[in-house]
Amino acid sequence: MPQEPGQASPHAGGSPRDTPHTTFFGPKTLAVVAFVAGVLVALLLAGSGIFVPAGTAAASPGISPTACGEKIVQYINANQITPGNTASLVGVRENHGVYSVDITYSSENVTVYASGDCGLLFTDAINMSAPLPGSSGSASPAAASKSARPEVDLYVMSFCPYGTQAETAMKPVADLLGSDADFHVRYISSVTGSTPASVQSLHGPAEVQEDLRQVCINQQYPAQYWVYLERFDEQCYPLAGNSAALSACRQNLTTSLGMDDGAITSCAAGNASVGTLASDEAAADAAGAQGSPTLVINGVTYNGARTPEAYKEAICNSFTAPPAACNTTLASDTAPAAGGCR
Repeated sequence: MPQEPGQASPHAGGSPRDTPHTTFFGPKTLAVVAFVAGVLVALLLAGSGIFVPAGTAAASPGISPTACGEKIVQYINANQITPGNTASLVGVRENHGVYSVDITYSSENVTVYASGDCGLLFTDAINMSAPLPGSSGSASPAAASKSARPEVDLYVMSFCPYGTQAETAMKPVADLLGSDADFHVRYISSVTGSTPASVQSLHGPAEVQEDLRQVCINQQYPAQYWVYLERFDEQCYPLAGNSAALSACRQNLTTSLGMDDGAITSCAAGNASVGTLASDEAAADAAGAQGSPTLVINGVTYNGARTPEAYKEAICNSFTAPPAACNTTLASDTAPAAGGCR
């Protein structure tokens, strides 16, 4: 889905998280396949796995992440996609001296990579120090940690498509077990001060604003928080690429739920909500939650299917004495692709 264009990553200005980056895609539309295929053809023609934008001099060392991202999107729009279509910049991150550039094309998310001088463009990157999923050397799933009242922490970015899918899957579980376990949605961002301007998130300022609004809604209207998330993800998130439509959708949604939108907006502009994001950042660092979504139950990271029933089973297995509600069967439809935003 379209994302609000952003300029900074959650860790801009600091040390990048030393973790493998997952290139994320939504449904495999023909348009996106054609786009990626076009970039791959350029790579093959270059014969070396990389290509230098034709007619473009290498950028000077120290080019800013935003300038590099804009340069890449300009090049892609001019050379790699069919007329009438447009790629848009979402955000840029620096890791190991390489820029990870997140863009949207045909309502889908695509990540490409550039050298530090922004002179070379790549379609994929592999962290060779990271264990391969499912490899014989990877650790076995951690055993559940049991408690009388499990702590359930779902780490997300509010504009990450995989995060919104996880929220949708978790809502019926929270509805079922909310009186028996403590559910927390925590937001992945980087906070360097006490004001909203000091917060950075992968999908830009619009995502920061929504994170802060959701924090305030949870504080002011806790009984309606999951309802808001469900409806925002269904009705407003698809409008993320249109700031005016997104703003109107937010206001209409809060009004329809009987919430004071002015109070929410005022709260989101305050220091207290920023403090909550800072606490979430500290919790994410402690839990090793670096991608959206990450589910942690009683301090143990969950790596199973993302369906209501699978989530319920994992949480119920974390009770010392499971409540009767655990006997309820929830939906177990095919889970969405196991991707994430980092």
